[in-house]
Amino acid sequence: MVIAFVRQDKNFDTVASQLKSIKSYATNKGMEIDDTFIDYNSQNKRLEARSDVTDYLRKQSNAKLLVYDVWVLSTFMEDLVQMFSCLLKNSFEIHFISKAVVISNKTNATLVLGLLDGCRQRLKNKQENSFGRPKGSISKSKFDIYLNQIIKLLLEGKSVSYIARELDVSRSSLKDYIESRELKELVKESSMPFESVDGENKVINTIKCPYEI
Repeated sequence: MVIAFVRQDKNFDTVASQLKSIKSYATNKGMEIDDTFIDYNSQNKRLEARSDVTDYLRKQSNAKLLVYDVWVLSTFMEDLVQMFSCLLKNSFEIHFISKAVVISNKTNATLVLGLLDGCRQRLKNKQENSFGRPKGSISKSKFDIYLNQIIKLLLEGKSVSYIARELDVSRSSLKDYIESRELKELVKESSMPFESVDGENKVINTIKCPYEI
């Protein structure tokens, strides 16, 4: 099973941007995305408060998880370590698109630590440059249960009116939902085709050791 996993955060890349990169990557690798999970929880929420995420992932195993970047899983180091440990224990193969690396339970530990350290560095820089700006999130909507179906129909080129009729919902409310989630951007071609690079060495070489001169 191939899963696209994305997360909303106004301080990072948008959901639409993440999904376009993932779609481009999947096409390049000859993968068919079976399911899309979008996490709209606030980045301030710890893993134990994200029951929809943990319940979803707990039901999966031996799956390919396509994730734009490490911060998508969590912006808390403790939670990231826990997620990495549990995903690898359950034989997930995690593809980090922006890093051009894939990790599994057979991956060199240095690469896994490099991903964690790279995320730590980026989050530290974000915090230093945020000047106390609060991180926002998009509230949950009654349309969230139709999310995968809406994305599928948009990618097929269906109009908002068509989708509203299919779901038997208000067209204006659905239009507002699609715009707030930037889902209509998904019908546009990705402006950045996926390029294969030596991601493993690049990640490992970014590790910063405090005792180095």
